[in-house]
Order: sequence, then structure tokens, then C-alpha cells
Amino acid sequence: MKPVSLALFWHQHQPYYPDDVADETLMPWVRLHATKDYLGMAMHIQEVPEFHCTINLVPSLLEQIQRYENGHVDRHLKVSRMNADSLDQEHACYLLDNFFMANEQSMIRIYPRYHELFQKRGLGRDSAEIALMRFTKQELRDLQVWNNLTWIHELVFERDADLTAFRTKGRDWTEDEKNWLLDRQRELVAEVIPLHRELSEGGQVEITTTPFYHPILPLLWDKKSAREAMPGCKMPQYTDSYKEDVKRHLEKAVAYHTKLFGEPPRGLWPSEGSVSQDILASIIDVGIEWIATDEEILGHSTDNFVHRDAHGNVNRPELLYQPWKVSSEGESLSIIFRDHGLSDLIGFHYQRNDPNWAADDLLAKVKGIAHAVEKHNPEQPAFVPIVLDGENCWEYFPDGGVGFLRSLYRKSVVDPQVNSVRVSEFLAKHPPQKKINRLFAGSWINHDFYIWIGHQEDRDAWDLVHITRSFLKKAEKSGRFAPEAIQEAWKELMIAEGSDWYWWYGDDHHSGQDDLFDELFRRHLRNVYTLLGEMPPSVMFEPVTHAERKHLHTQPKALLNVKVDGRISFFEWLNAGHYEAGSERGTMTMVSDSAITDLYFGFDQDQFLLRCDTILAAKSDLKDYEEMRVRFVEPYGIEVQVKLNGLIESSVVRENEVVANSNVAAAIGKVLEVSIPKKDLGVEVGHRMHFAVELMQNGEAVNRIPSEGTIDLEVCGPDFERYMWQA
Repeated sequence: MKPVSLALFWHQHQPYYPDDVADETLMPWVRLHATKDYLGMAMHIQEVPEFHCTINLVPSLLEQIQRYENGHVDRHLKVSRMNADSLDQEHACYLLDNFFMANEQSMIRIYPRYHELFQKRGLGRDSAEIALMRFTKQELRDLQVWNNLTWIHELVFERDADLTAFRTKGRDWTEDEKNWLLDRQRELVAEVIPLHRELSEGGQVEITTTPFYHPILPLLWDKKSAREAMPGCKMPQYTDSYKEDVKRHLEKAVAYHTKLFGEPPRGLWPSEGSVSQDILASIIDVGIEWIATDEEILGHSTDNFVHRDAHGNVNRPELLYQPWKVSSEGESLSIIFRDHGLSDLIGFHYQRNDPNWAADDLLAKVKGIAHAVEKHNPEQPAFVPIVLDGENCWEYFPDGGVGFLRSLYRKSVVDPQVNSVRVSEFLAKHPPQKKINRLFAGSWINHDFYIWIGHQEDRDAWDLVHITRSFLKKAEKSGRFAPEAIQEAWKELMIAEGSDWYWWYGDDHHSGQDDLFDELFRRHLRNVYTLLGEMPPSVMFEPVTHAERKHLHTQPKALLNVKVDGRISFFEWLNAGHYEAGSERGTMTMVSDSAITDLYFGFDQDQFLLRCDTILAAKSDLKDYEEMRVRFVEPYGIEVQVKLNGLIESSVVRENEVVANSNVAAAIGKVLEVSIPKKDLGVEVGHRMHFAVELMQNGEAVNRIPSEGTIDLEVCGPDFERYMWQA
């Protein structure tokens, strides 16, 4: 077998947070991700000099990193710098509302002092004003420290003895010590770009770019392109083409990249993997040689000739796992298609597995692809692009992903059947042989643009962009304004064209700061008017977001009367709580399907009841899994294990010991049903329960429902129905 070419492609991105007109930055995410993910990911690669990959650095992200290098601050940093002894109530409450923004399990609980402060805060129970009365000045200072400290990558601590000693102290820091940390943080941010440049110049990493402020280029070119994947998609009131804006984002990105890294980029990650036939000529015109998107775009570009079957297997692997060629106006460029199943394993699943097992599993799957390609075309080298977000998934790994990435990189370079490659490195040796006649218009999420134009809020936002853009075009044409003012106004408009604002509109993603994202979007539009001395229209001051946020799941409405037999009885589960499988993470979206499609849950007088539905029938759909586990975060340390191979056996395990004489019951048929006595769980009426369901293979969790977070509910008692009726 020819060695398989593994093309890992990490996408690093943040929207443009600064308000340059007001000279303030309201969100800290570029700075915090810089010291954790952007620096840490590069350090991982530096550890294994033989490992090659590709990293996409969005220009709007790089521009903000440079701002921090030059001394700019954000609100979070300003409050971090304030002397805890003299914090006023406004800033102390900001601290209590915003300095626990980190993954509770992997970034707060593991540090006793930070977890102590987290518990004292009582998030979701008390307002910041009430909680503030419980905090001493020293505790506020320690909180200022911990929220900055937890966002530093573990590899930094391994090389920095002073920083490690600082963290080991754990509490009771002085103002001088706190400011030392914040000064060190700025130094770490300043390492990000030089380290990437070093990796690029050394041949380990290919750095690619994205249209400058991360817009959805096909929608800028033609909003009606959304109807290619969604024929009935409603349109904004205004559907004018912004072709020249497409060119602005591309030209500005290439020029900026060239200035920063000394050479123009060869590759381009179109924002959100969004492509269309229309935009190809503009991409080719700026000198880009290759682009990347999702495998489903290839499928739809070939009239589904390349697709996955019901079991997730690719029907023509030799076609997916090779580069292709696309053309426009007589010019062509290469295009590669990511394997979204493998990408989702890293982004959503391996966080729950042993890191060495996860690395072995990924490499085994990659080599399995090579075998599949060889069967169809023995002469063709298999090329496997794995493309995903390189910053947001790691906070869900217990160790920040350190064990997994170290194992993956080190094992891949010693495996004779695997070659880690930069994309351009592979294309130079193996240029595309096959051509796509017409590129389908879609993104890397469900091959459509629903997230960015499918909600009424999205369309309202696009109309605000149009109103502002029309004003700017007229102002520019009038000749009344200095070129510098017009240039700054165009920058603000281009920022508002970025995809991130639309990501948070509608009911499918939630950041916890949706109102602030909405305000920033409209502020950038208002800045266009302000820069030109005009008053913004009143509509620019009115929130775009108005939809009620979709909850992860519903709650039970009444006690249930269920016979655990694996059969569907509509009335048995009519009043159950319900969860429909999907993506829960705000900043990321998983596109591969879960084996379990729905969970139904609730209580009778004595038991907790759970039903798992699959696509066809649970008995056949779950036959390849050895076990289903119900893992409880609350009550802590308990899981229910249901053996799926052969005779259905079930047990309750508390702190790794099987509960004797448990009356847990399970049955599988059309659905999988489980009943668990409340006494075995150790819960009573009014107690909170947080749980998730996992499917196991070879002792490892390979599927989790929900993929992030837990199902949260309260234990119901005899008065539940009367309470619900009164409510």
C-alpha cells in the first residue's frame, strides 16, 4: 500500500471585535485564545519537526493580535488591571459576570481556588450585585488572576518555571504579582505571529488566508445563490450583488498576508468553507492556487456521484480522497474536500477518550481510507484532508488536547504508512487530474448557507448592511469626503459583512453574549455614518435579535407510566422531556450524524425513565456498539451500564463499584428503554440531575448524546402534575 497523505488543516479565526471609532474592544477572545490555542497549537507542531500541516490564519485575527502587541487593551484586560482594593461596584460586578467564562470541567474545577470562587459566585442563582457581598477584595484579585491564568496553554507552563511557580501558589496574589502575569501574557501574545512565521519558513507549516473579515463570499456575490441548496429560502428585501466587496476582501487579505509573512498565500480557506462557481474568477485573480471546502460540496457538484451510504461509508473513496480542479473564465485552481467525519471525531468525540487510543484510532481510520482507495485505484496515493476549527474544541479535552496532539503528531511521523503533508506540498507532486464542471454553492455545514441567511434575523441584518452600503456608495460618489474617511468607512462596512454576526442570529447558535454581538454588528454600521459626519438611521439602534432562544431540550410535563419493553407506545412517552440530537456548541457545528437521534426522559413515582431512538430500529442500529452508558454529572460518580451485545444486561455503577441488588431494567427493540430506581441513583424530589448518554466500542466512548453539555432536569414527585397544572 502506498503511504497515505494526511493533510491536517487547522482554521484559526476570530471576528473583528474592536470598535476603532470609540477606541474600545468589548470582548477578550483574541487575547485569551492567543495565549492558549494559537501559541499552544504552534508549539505542538514545533515539538515534532518532521510533522507537516497547514494552518489558516484569518487576517482580521492577525490584525487584532498585532494591536495587542502594540499595547491595545480590551475591557476585560482593563478590569483585570484595576486594583482589586479599589474596584467600584460596576467593575466588580463585571468581574463576577465575565471572569468565569471558561469551560467549567477542564478550566475551572481542576484548580481548587478557581473552583472555590466559582461556587461562591452562584452563577444562575444570584445576580452579581448579590454575589458581590460574599467576596473579599483578595478573592476578587484572585479571580482577576485565575481567569487570565487558565487561558494559558499547558506547554507554556512546561517551559516557564516562573509561570509554573506562579500557578502553583494558587491564591492570595498581590497586585504586583497580578500585573507581572498580565505583562507576561502580553509577551506570550507577541510570540504568536513570529512562531508561525518560523514554522512556515522552516517548511513545517503552510499558512493560508481567508477573505479579510471572514465574509460568506457567495452571499456577497449573489444572495440568491443560497437557493441552490435551499430552493425555498426566503430572501432579504434587498438582493443587490456586492461583487466589488468580494474583490476587496480578497485583495486586502492577500496583500496583508504577503506583508506579514514575506510571500503571498498559495491556499485560501473560504470563510466557513463557502464556495460557488461565481466567486472562482475573483479568487484566481488574486493569485490563489488552491481552496478547500467540505466533502458534501463535491457530492452535490457531481450530482451525488460521490456520497456516503447509510452506514457512513464513501461509495467512491478514490474520488473523494484526491484533489480536483475547478475553472472559471479559462483559468483554473485546485480544490480539496475535507473528510467531515474525521474532522468531527477530533472536534466533538475524542475529548472523552484516552488520548493515545484516540490518536491510534484516527491514524487507523486514515490508513483504512488508503486501503479503500487502493482497491479502486492502486496507482493513486490517498490524500485525506482533515479540516476543522483549531481553537474552540481543546477546552473540552480534560488536558486541553495536549495528550492527543502529542500522540497524534509523534505517531504519525514514525508510521511508515502515513505522510503528514502541507497541502501545497502534496499538490506540487500530485496535481489534480479530475475536473468539476460547475461548483455547487454551499458551505462546510450541511452544504448550504442556512446559518447566515436562513433566519429572519439574518435577512434583517443583511438589509441593514444594504442600507448602510447604499449610503456609503452615495457619499463616496459625492466627492465631499476625504479619501481617508471613505477608506475607514469601507473598513467598518467590511467588518459588518463578516460571517460571525450572522452566526449568532436565529435560534441555532447561542454564545451567552448574543446581545453584545448584535450591538457590535450594528455599531460597525453606525460607525460608517459617524465617520462621515452623519446621523445613523434609528433602525441601526434597534436590536436585530428578537427570536426566543431554542433550549437544548424540553422538560417532562407529567409523571410517566412506561412499560420497559423496547416498543414505541405514543401515550407512554407523551409527557416526557425530549432532546433531538444536534450540535450544542456555540462556536462550532458538528455535521456527522449521531447513532441515537432522540432522547425521551422523565419519572414515574419511583424511577427515572429513559428512551433512546435511532434512525430505523435500535436493535439493528446499535448492534455494532457493545454498551450504552448513562453518565451522570449530578448525582456525581454514577453511571448506568447497558450491555448491547447478545442478552441485554444492565447495572448501576457508583464510584466504579456495581450497586448490588439494583432493579435497573432495560429492553431493546424498536427503541432502547431503561428504568432506573431513584434510590439507586441516590436522588430525591427536588434534586437536580445532569446526564448524557454514551455509546461504547472497545471500551471507549465513540458517540455522546448530547455532544456537548448535559440533559438537565429536576427529580419529580407525587405533586409534580398538580404543580405543572398550576404553572
